[in-house]
Amino acid sequence: MNNYSDIVVFVRVVEARSFVAAAQTLGMSPSAISKAVSRLEERLGARLLNRTTRSLSLTDQGSNFYERARDALAQLDLAESEVAESRGVARGRLRVDVPVSLGRKIIVPALPRFIQQHPELTVQMSMNDRVLDLVQEGIDAAVRVGNLSDSSLIARRVGQLRGVTCASPEFIDRVGMPKTPLDLKPEHCIAMFKLGTNQPRPWLFRKGKIEHTIRPAAALSFSDPESAVAAAVSGAGFVRTLDFTVEAQIAAGLLVPVLEDWNEGAWWPVSVVYPQHRQPTAKIRAFIDFCAGLFPEVKHEPVSSLRVAAS
Repeated sequence: MNNYSDIVVFVRVVEARSFVAAAQTLGMSPSAISKAVSRLEERLGARLLNRTTRSLSLTDQGSNFYERARDALAQLDLAESEVAESRGVARGRLRVDVPVSLGRKIIVPALPRFIQQHPELTVQMSMNDRVLDLVQEGIDAAVRVGNLSDSSLIARRVGQLRGVTCASPEFIDRVGMPKTPLDLKPEHCIAMFKLGTNQPRPWLFRKGKIEHTIRPAAALSFSDPESAVAAAVSGAGFVRTLDFTVEAQIAAGLLVPVLEDWNEGAWWPVSVVYPQHRQPTAKIRAFIDFCAGLFPEVKHEPVSSLRVAAS
């Protein structure tokens, strides 16, 4: 097939949503990208893309062709990986999805080391706080924090993360230092919600056998922890999040941890998940091992009812 490379270009253009972005991904010029798509359309005798100066969109024929081409390329990637598997080498393209804050603060800074360890591997990472359909999106593996509910995925636990509740010193001076969760007024607690549901995540505290649940009801609520933390630093209220998102602010004295004696068992599992129908190829196993070295594994067992971690 003498236009195989043109098909690859077309698929990457659709995925990147622009000729320029696809050119950067493939190491080609935008004009070469445009010519490759035009050659493919001429060969097929059909327009695949509607082009304007500001946007690209698939035609009906283009949409059908893209789905088939994407699946075919995925099968070729899999075949290539299977050959490499016989040598025990992680190679080819690895598509992964991770939560935004976790990706920026923990995973991305360690990726150069991962690539050095696996020079035949390329990584395409999306960062998303919305839970994606891995099969539909063509993603090999994803990192998830918290309890998992999707039975169609195989999960490999790679560590745990600790939760912390905190507020700015000024806010604590104003409303008082809470001694128990009952001292937390819901209107003083900044909510975080899952994209797609818009439902605030409850805060569950535990001390021994005693549990208390707080349902945040502050005037501000956010879908991502970094924004919630920034609001807490500005004095908007208490925030409850994973410790890596606030460690710098706590160290700088911008935030003060509270109710630490109520955090028994406040550990959320970190897992790498992948579709059931996919074998854990060398590249997926390499990613699992890589993630396992990034997160602490502690003796505390995660509490199944703690559900405030980001998905």
